[in-house]
Amino acid sequence: MASADDVVRETGWVFNNEVGDSATLAEFVASGDDEVPAYLEYLNLRTPDDDAHTLVEIGSGIGRMTCAFTREFGSVIACDLDDGFLERCYETVGRFGKVDRLRTVHVADGRTLDLPDDCSDLAFSYITLQHCRLDDALALATEAVRVVRPGGRIALNFRAPAASDVVVVPVGAAVRASFHIPSLGDRLARTRGLARLAWQVSRLHPDQVIGPLRHSLTGIEVWTNPRNHVTGYGATHHTFYGINKHHWWLIATVA
Repeated sequence: MASADDVVRETGWVFNNEVGDSATLAEFVASGDDEVPAYLEYLNLRTPDDDAHTLVEIGSGIGRMTCAFTREFGSVIACDLDDGFLERCYETVGRFGKVDRLRTVHVADGRTLDLPDDCSDLAFSYITLQHCRLDDALALATEAVRVVRPGGRIALNFRAPAASDVVVVPVGAAVRASFHIPSLGDRLARTRGLARLAWQVSRLHPDQVIGPLRHSLTGIEVWTNPRNHVTGYGATHHTFYGINKHHWWLIATVA
């Protein structure tokens, strides 16, 4: 499509279920402008030096939250599987953020970041890792730790296992397979309900993530909605009503 506005207007429901398919790009970005300060504040991720710090965003999409990040941090590295999204991320940030603070990285294999060790102060990922295969999600969590300098922090969002997964996850796999059906697949992929099912890829308990990483982290915290009590490996448990009841966050300092 010709512009990020076209992408959001035509298929915006793919990127943000709350905004819906009638969103303009400005409305789409505004939803990120609301969320970024809230998460930075309530998850205790702000520091007085953020204007001189580097943030790595894993799963930037077309820049819904990236715009706000470029106003908060001195340098933002937006990473995504889709290089078309990254082109539109530049366009979006050029209109609504500080594009001189932005660089992008194409995650071509879906699991590794083409970045050097210890190159950032914060690695952040929101509503991305639940849409990756389980092994890719764990690989990206490991990469998040690798690219953050000692003393820096990670803030990674996951979806916790639930009883409904017995049905939802297999159905999601079947829907994704249907997208490959010639001619029919394109139409199915543009159906909101089916697309939402197709997003349902992986569910991870905190133990599955924290276990392999625990020797590389200190101050490990698991944040959830008050209605969700999932935690793991002795992590300190915190709650915040702004977190989706099915989600959890891993917040930790790199050792």
